[in-house]
Amino acid sequence: MAGHSKWAQIKRKKGANDKRRSGIISKHIRALTAAVRSGGSGDPAGNLSLKNAIAAAKSDNVGTENIENAIKRAVSNADGGADYKTVVYEGYGPGGTAILIEALTDNVNRTVGDVRSVFTKRGGSMGNSGSVAWQFESKGIIQLAENTEAAQEAAIELGAEDLQDGEEGLEISTAPTDLYAVSEGLTSRGFTVVNASLTMLPSNTVSVAGADADKLMTLIEYLEDLDDVQNVYSNADMPEEVEA
Repeated sequence: MAGHSKWAQIKRKKGANDKRRSGIISKHIRALTAAVRSGGSGDPAGNLSLKNAIAAAKSDNVGTENIENAIKRAVSNADGGADYKTVVYEGYGPGGTAILIEALTDNVNRTVGDVRSVFTKRGGSMGNSGSVAWQFESKGIIQLAENTEAAQEAAIELGAEDLQDGEEGLEISTAPTDLYAVSEGLTSRGFTVVNASLTMLPSNTVSVAGADADKLMTLIEYLEDLDDVQNVYSNADMPEEVEA
């Protein structure tokens, strides 16, 4: 065990922002559509990108019917065959924080303009490619209800990279490609997987408080409100009352 994880804090903040974010279902439909097309299949068993997109949608309480309809429309090109491209933008927020943005867009010029405008108006600055991405690493994160010796041993045996004490159970990190093998393995052994998702975890965090923390939360919220933006990650460590 490596101590208490920052993942619970990061996930709690992101979850709170997502509840206020408009158009969350449309964002997931876009991600599902892009995953079907990039993976060449509407079957998640043979399309890891689609499996990830489905898990992300379910974690935000997108209904099964919405998910299934989005996949069917993407397979049949019922939406006109929009060509979505994955783009990543990087920048800096108040207090010297690093910000990483993932977007899906059919118009890169529009999206970069929108992202740059938010940075400019909300106290941040847009960086060049590679300016902050090196501070983040893609990981699979599993939240397990049980935090017992048996659960820890099973996670390690199945390929977990790290275990942390969660607020309400065990938090497990994996390589991105191992996320679902570990998750499904734990489920098959009778453990309760609360959530399994891909994320970008910062290698180090930056403490921010006061006015900087308030400004950073506003910047992140405005970025997340952009139609093309799928995820916003930050290396900020801020007081819980600000996140709330």
